[in-house]
Amino acid sequence: MANPESRIPNPEPLERSDWRLSLHKRAEVAAIAGLAYPLVAALGHTLRWRVDGWQHLESILASGRQPVMAFWHGRILPATFYFRHRGIVVITSENFDGEWIARIIERFGYGTSRGSTSRGAKRAMLQLVRDMRRGKPAGFTVDGPRGPARVVQPGAVWLAGATGNPVLPFHLEASSHWTMRSWDRTQIPKPFSTVALTIGEPLEVPRCDDTAALESAQAVLQESLMRLEQSALSLLGDRTTSQRPQRGA
Repeated sequence: MANPESRIPNPEPLERSDWRLSLHKRAEVAAIAGLAYPLVAALGHTLRWRVDGWQHLESILASGRQPVMAFWHGRILPATFYFRHRGIVVITSENFDGEWIARIIERFGYGTSRGSTSRGAKRAMLQLVRDMRRGKPAGFTVDGPRGPARVVQPGAVWLAGATGNPVLPFHLEASSHWTMRSWDRTQIPKPFSTVALTIGEPLEVPRCDDTAALESAQAVLQESLMRLEQSALSLLGDRTTSQRPQRGA
């Protein structure tokens, strides 16, 4: 494949956010992260899990590669808790919200590459390429950071093609939850609810500069995520499916 820099989605120069110049804002970031982490962790430990498709993740790891994990932005909270402490690297913005999010997920064992599809994309994506080449998995909210909701953006597919690692789509649905009035309709599972996690077949992306091939892979990923959502909803209603034990801290 050609130089990865030549096809990075939406590369724009990184701009330094001025929130760091404010002592009040820096204290606010620390307070939000300090309060949110124990709350998310406490909630996560009450959840029960029903998982289908775990063998797809195991097959990727058995092949000596790492997954580019792909899911919808509105399922960040349960995904963050379930896949914690696996060294997954994700992109977080350098703005105020991105900072407190980064501090929370880093405490859950994630790595961060700073930037977003609208600011600092080039640097962040190249960092992900380097991290994957060092054997680290990557995570993408494929319709983030600002939507449109449930529309796959090119980042995850591009990264898979650049590194030779497959995209691993997954979806989560909680049996009982709150839905926020945000663009992504963020779902927050209620305590002691059951969360269905469905993992799809890995998607191989060609190492090429063929725009049509990459767009085709993007469409396949979109369809896979839609099917996984329906599978997760069905899994919640299937009382015969065994539960996967909760992962330890």
